[in-house]
Amino acid sequence: MDDQQTRRGVLGSMAAAVGASVAGCQAPALDATAGSEGQSASDGYSAVYEQVVDSVATVRTYTENSRGGQGSAFVYSDDYLVTNEHVVGDADEIYVRYRESGWIESAVVAVDAYSDLAVIEVTDKPASATPLSFVEADPGVGTEVVAIGNPFGLSGSVSAGIVSGVDRTLPAANGFSIPDAVQTDAAVNPGNSGGPLVTLDGTVVGVINSGGGDNIGFAISAALTRRVVPSLIDSGAYDHSYLGVRLTDLTPPIVEANDLRTAEGVYIDEVVTDGPAEGVLEPSNGEEVVNGVRVGVGGDVVVAMDETPTPSRQHLSSFLALETTPGDTIAVDVLREGSRETVDLTLGERPER
Repeated sequence: MDDQQTRRGVLGSMAAAVGASVAGCQAPALDATAGSEGQSASDGYSAVYEQVVDSVATVRTYTENSRGGQGSAFVYSDDYLVTNEHVVGDADEIYVRYRESGWIESAVVAVDAYSDLAVIEVTDKPASATPLSFVEADPGVGTEVVAIGNPFGLSGSVSAGIVSGVDRTLPAANGFSIPDAVQTDAAVNPGNSGGPLVTLDGTVVGVINSGGGDNIGFAISAALTRRVVPSLIDSGAYDHSYLGVRLTDLTPPIVEANDLRTAEGVYIDEVVTDGPAEGVLEPSNGEEVVNGVRVGVGGDVVVAMDETPTPSRQHLSSFLALETTPGDTIAVDVLREGSRETVDLTLGERPER
């Protein structure tokens, strides 16, 4: 999927679960005038813009069956750019343009649909396009951030906001999800995807993934990017840990139907045949209707993994994505038939897309 599609479907699917364009002219740097008391807020935005914008590229893609799409990317290292898989995944030809260059034909090194990340090879990069660094930990809610990219082909655009949420879950391929996403109210629109969301010191908090002018946008976290991208560069792929289950947060009907004393944990509704969890975790063995809602009964409730609490699907998914590797054996604490038990589970590798 490229950024000619607004990605509003991402926002819609998240709400339901509770749980193209033309190349624009290069935008000038923002002007800011210091007030009589010293530096103004806009001076900070101007400074980070000038610090980062040369490292952000416009991406144009073309396929045999369409007129092409566009997005953004930014310099990860001297040899590579980072962008979204949905920006470049289906492209036959790719071109990038920096603030100080014309269009440069490029090539995709590797993509990962399950994290919506991709790596583009750098060729003829201007000296001013230097690598951007990543934050070492998730930013606090309320942290000021700016999005720099190419919405609607308007290259070199900047928008400002705050981190309005962390540890969000986004839809991914084959019914899986992308954990640990960063939520922002900085305006991001079609064309921003693949660009950086940065703090006011120019450090990347995430790779912008989706948004559509709805005062809410999302970015793949720096933590997940730091795990996935080096593997894409080194081996051309990234192996995600796999449980082989269908998970459900503990909603009030599930709590009531299963006579649970806690509302924190993740319910195992289904276990995939021949998957890692088969014979280890117990799925639903029946159904009940509570307040008009049909829910599973009899399944395990996962409350911790390797002593890390898992009060929700977001926490469980983030633990698997950021702390484990296929082949790891982890201790899983479950509530089963009214008692707490610990079982050992060896993680598999997520199936091919």
